[in-house]
Amino acid sequence: MPEDETNEPSGGQPRETPPTPPPPAIPPPPSAMPPDIWPASGQGFPRAEQGATPGAGPAGPTPAYPQTYPQPAWSQHYPPPGWAPPPPRRRGRAVVAALTASALLLASGVGIGWVLRAGDRGTAQPPVIAQGGGNAPAVPPSDVRAIAGRVTPAVVDINTFTDADLGSSVQVPLGAGTGMILTSSGEVLTNNHVVEGANSIRVTIPSSGATYRADVLGVDPSADVALIRLEGASGLPTVSAGDSSALSSGQRIVAIGNALGRGGPPSVTSGSISSLDQSITVGDDRGGSEHLSGLIQSNASISPGDSGGAIVTNDGHVVGMITASATQGPAQSSSSIGYAIPINDALDVVGQVRSGRATADVIIGPAGFLGIEAKNIDAATAQRIGVSTNAGALVVGVEPGTSAARAGLGRLSVITAVNGQRVTSADTLGPKIHVHKPGEQISVTWMDRNGTHTALMRLVSGPAV
Repeated sequence: MPEDETNEPSGGQPRETPPTPPPPAIPPPPSAMPPDIWPASGQGFPRAEQGATPGAGPAGPTPAYPQTYPQPAWSQHYPPPGWAPPPPRRRGRAVVAALTASALLLASGVGIGWVLRAGDRGTAQPPVIAQGGGNAPAVPPSDVRAIAGRVTPAVVDINTFTDADLGSSVQVPLGAGTGMILTSSGEVLTNNHVVEGANSIRVTIPSSGATYRADVLGVDPSADVALIRLEGASGLPTVSAGDSSALSSGQRIVAIGNALGRGGPPSVTSGSISSLDQSITVGDDRGGSEHLSGLIQSNASISPGDSGGAIVTNDGHVVGMITASATQGPAQSSSSIGYAIPINDALDVVGQVRSGRATADVIIGPAGFLGIEAKNIDAATAQRIGVSTNAGALVVGVEPGTSAARAGLGRLSVITAVNGQRVTSADTLGPKIHVHKPGEQISVTWMDRNGTHTALMRLVSGPAV
């Protein structure tokens, strides 16, 4: 049912791809950051796609992302004094158990997120209209407004929240992004990286001011597509989908989204399609990367918070969903090199979710949660913690009271197999868990300083994948 608006922090960004990112670092607490915004998780921000050259295929090195959660306390005494593994970075698609969800491409799309200061949602402003480049004649601002007017009533702000810590009952803002209403009963299309890691989702429709709680119906992390549903919604405006296969380079478009995650009337920019069928590589927080292909590249200005927003043709039809942008680094607040998922591809995923057909890529409803945080392990870490393997998922947090905790799986353990299938990294752990639902049992094998162990563990409900 619609709920009252809150003044909780929100923020979100398209993914971006800096060419040569600085090494990741934990930011200072919010009180030490500028008064308006502070770094947060990348949920909802268009992914940062690094080193991409328009029309040149895969991108270069992976970006670094601001860390939002404090380093965990390490109670074990057996590592060398004063040593602890690097703090767990926000999880990707693969790690179902990581509660501090990230905007990683592998799960949620790589992104750099920003959260507004508590109590500051920004002042509602009319849509910002900016012109991009291109060979086609520029669209007059009056026409841009007319085009946007057909779509903006069905464009929504998405704010996500997560538990402050494993097992905590306190929720904190995770990020913000954009979505598009597909049905009058409240089905909303967005990026997976907008909702990934969320324990709760709130959606506001700026055109009416109504706010709803939302549930995840299904996701395809590899395609960065998610379908969510607003609770108790009816009679809502909807977007009209076009045919993305009919697009051509140079065609004028309008981009609509929740720029900077501030909420209020959507921002509107215009430009043209630079290239079609583009491929980019986006890095994850564990040193891996994932490839997105078949993307629409445009030069309309894209800002943090636009993830899940609309790319619209002059006839008012949505032909793409904003998902990534190329920037020179986290300080750059907008980019004229943007990437969008073709609407035909996004709706293919929606059709699979609606049919209830789960696949290796498409996850229907809630996925099982093991109740841990994990990251990749390397040879140096393996030596420090006294295990004989450098392949597996290093456990850096365990939720109290879970089956994993009761079985003795602890921090600095290394998960090496699930149901007898080898786990080589944190990123390979997730898919082996995602195929199971809350309540199901799985066999987990892990190593620690005392040897190798195997136990049955029951999965519980957790954050969105």
